[in-house]
Amino acid sequence: MNSLEMLDRLVAFDTVFDRPNAGLIDFVAAWFRAHGIEPKIMPGKQAGFVNLWATVGDCAPEGGVCLSGHTDVVPVDGQPWSSDPFRLVEKDGRLFGRGTCDMKGFCASALAMLPEMIAAPLKRPIHFCLTHTEENGCAGALELVAKIGADLPRPDWAIVGEPTSLRVVSGHKGMRRLNTVVEGQEAHSARTDIGVSAVMTAGRLIARLAEMAEAQKRPGLLQQAFVPPYTTIHVGMVQGGLAPSIIARHCAFCWDIRTLPGTKSQKIVDRFTHWVEDVILPEMRAVGPRSSIRTTTDFDIPPLAVDTNSSAERLVRALTGDREVRCVGYATEAGLFQGQGIDTVLCGPGSIEQAHKPDEFLPLSDLGQCDLLLSRLIRQMC
Repeated sequence: MNSLEMLDRLVAFDTVFDRPNAGLIDFVAAWFRAHGIEPKIMPGKQAGFVNLWATVGDCAPEGGVCLSGHTDVVPVDGQPWSSDPFRLVEKDGRLFGRGTCDMKGFCASALAMLPEMIAAPLKRPIHFCLTHTEENGCAGALELVAKIGADLPRPDWAIVGEPTSLRVVSGHKGMRRLNTVVEGQEAHSARTDIGVSAVMTAGRLIARLAEMAEAQKRPGLLQQAFVPPYTTIHVGMVQGGLAPSIIARHCAFCWDIRTLPGTKSQKIVDRFTHWVEDVILPEMRAVGPRSSIRTTTDFDIPPLAVDTNSSAERLVRALTGDREVRCVGYATEAGLFQGQGIDTVLCGPGSIEQAHKPDEFLPLSDLGQCDLLLSRLIRQMC
């Protein structure tokens, strides 16, 4: 099965991040078993959500390179697709389908190269890492990477195949997603003296976060390799209130912090929390004693710090001939691998500009170029 045929099979699995990926993993596991390799299947915390690890090579299992990819995709609901998003369509040199670019294309290429890997006299192993729920906090990668060094062998290098147009990406921002819930005191909207509006309080909190976001733009905090070159704070969803004439008792908002390497999201959260406790809550409780504000974290993905002297950088730059240093604003599991002491870079087919959109596509030429890149990697491991 070549990479195009493999991609056709992978795209056909509807693995939107809130749906199980077990069917796809079963298919991939059967592919490894058909080639004499028994993969490790690791169920996640939710039924049907599964990670897979497989090691190729008769050499010692430690060391070598890990090819990391996520099997889940973002939703298609409400998007104006020109074709069935879960059926691969080739047209004008482009491969259309949900996940072709982000990032089943890389996974398909790597899996299709399995026979070549097995036939090669590998001196260093090649590991496959396929995870679930990357699109919602890297949940699968968080589970899997924690097993490296204990239940799983430790690779020397990791290549995360996110869409980079097969150029080397050296760093990315971290991402922490939070939820803040405000509970006030209901009253008729004519009696603001006896009510505590959760909606209006949430507005003050959001305004405070906007001020804190502006503070991240100070010249001494900037890293020009990133776009934008500063840590961002963003509120994406707000829900609250029952009716215009009721002082709202409840309001919640979801926000995120995308941190530059070296910036600690906890410091930002602490500053926000201290201000809430010292300023806002006393004012609320003077009118409504049971008022509260609670902030919780959904997930916290570390950034990938730039290390242009790392062995992974040297390896992938030798394979691609790429010498430019690039950084991206989105988060991946790469920072998790780096946190385990594994040199890591991003490099994969497709452009991030096509990801998450209707009529997502991967250039057919990129798939072929990825095959060639991985073939060179196999020779490098011999």
